[in-house]
Amino acid sequence: MCMKIKDLFDYKYGVNLELIHCQEAKQEDANAINFVARTSNNNGVVSRVKKIEGLKPQKAGTLSLATSGSVLSCFVQNEDYYSGRDLYVLTPKINLTLEQKLFYAMCINKNAYRYSYGRAANKTFPDIEIPTLDICNKIINNKRIKSITTTCKKSLILLEKNKWKEFKISDLFVQCRGAENAPNQNPPGTVKCINEIDSNNGFTRKVEPTMIFKKNAITVSINFAKNVFYQPDDFCASVNIAILRNENLNKYNGLFIVSLLKKLYSKYSYGYKITKEKINDTKILLPTKNNEPDWQFMEDYIKSLPYADRI
Repeated sequence: MCMKIKDLFDYKYGVNLELIHCQEAKQEDANAINFVARTSNNNGVVSRVKKIEGLKPQKAGTLSLATSGSVLSCFVQNEDYYSGRDLYVLTPKINLTLEQKLFYAMCINKNAYRYSYGRAANKTFPDIEIPTLDICNKIINNKRIKSITTTCKKSLILLEKNKWKEFKISDLFVQCRGAENAPNQNPPGTVKCINEIDSNNGFTRKVEPTMIFKKNAITVSINFAKNVFYQPDDFCASVNIAILRNENLNKYNGLFIVSLLKKLYSKYSYGYKITKEKINDTKILLPTKNNEPDWQFMEDYIKSLPYADRI
């Protein structure tokens, strides 16, 4: 049995902010507010910003819903937040537990295939069908989810960006392109294929490849440049994937670099593609030691993060 989103949630358009009009704040600033945008990553949070006088943030416990961009990306927000363009706020009409909210966010996400970048969900999402509360409770009660544990007890290392230095990507990495012209048509095989999706580390399926690339590399989507991932296993890749390699790279400092590139490349889109030259000319600000990138510091910083031992 099903009901509609509008039967369970009140919905309203968010505050419709542009990040460029906000003042970004440090991650550790306790008075800062999460800025949630139309992305499918990081619970929708793209930055921390300073509070705007006279503008109330959206309340914690509501669901954020993107109706364009990464259409139907839906997340439960556990802190107060400001919402960006084309973002709706869903407020339960009845008291729901966190598990129930997460369940419905997942159900809404599963309808994303109905839409595309050119087909927004502004008018139609309230009528999307979702399971009834009875079905929700049965599924939740039948699932046994183990809590995530960690042995990480280190203190977070502070980032002193005023001591960092700019480096060009071409000075740090050797760049090449993937070799699969039509990866969706490759026969099934044993090698991970990296394509232009924004989830699952870019991995779509295992295939028989034209060419295998060694693990320990960073992949960048040409058409959707914000899709940047570190690859821990051998892989093959679409011709629309740029591959960056450096002998100092590992999974920790690789993730450090990936987080910076995602932010730098967010300005590119399908209509404004990144190129080999633009990637090479990108300047990235990094911690240094003896005027060279401090790869060990980047590794140590990632290892100091909460739950780093679960990476």
